[in-house]
Amino acid sequence: MKNPTITIQKTELLSDNWYLLNKVTFDYQMDNQESEIQVREVYDRGNGAVILLYNSAKKTVVLTRQFRLPTYLNGNTSGMVIEACAGLLDTENPEECIIRETEEETGYRLSSVKKVFQSYMSPGSVTEILHFFIGEYQSEMKVSEGGGLAEEHENIEVLEYSFDEAYQMIASGEINDAKTIMLLQYAKINLAL
Repeated sequence: MKNPTITIQKTELLSDNWYLLNKVTFDYQMDNQESEIQVREVYDRGNGAVILLYNSAKKTVVLTRQFRLPTYLNGNTSGMVIEACAGLLDTENPEECIIRETEEETGYRLSSVKKVFQSYMSPGSVTEILHFFIGEYQSEMKVSEGGGLAEEHENIEVLEYSFDEAYQMIASGEINDAKTIMLLQYAKINLAL
């Protein structure tokens, strides 16, 4: 199958209440040269970054726990999710964003991070590219309690687990956030934790 020829016919703004929700009408030309009109709703919330904080000596990871309304609306009775620290890029580059978010959410001030990959997280409906990072932390890097920013209405609990415990929480279902699972899998394969 070769790449299709796409021609955007029309983009209609459905909502800009929080981020952008557009209805896109496009012409999709198939391999046999026939074309069909398709319509999709596309949510654009910008791109983001996520990080797994780890300590090689202690064999630990730092994660966060917070309320996520969409999970509550889809079967998570508490709405609480354990996840890796993450945030939207806004106007920053991915490295600047994740260093800032790490300090705001976890209280750890990092001077360097390592990008390990990037991924579309829900390519059927969301434009976001998520940049995945790892960063090593030490106890002396803790400069605040973390917890997020009050003006962003964040109420984030900072958690430290042994790597083995966090990894087992995937199988138990306690960790069911895709970006966190991906980073823990990366760590299992690539880091000596």
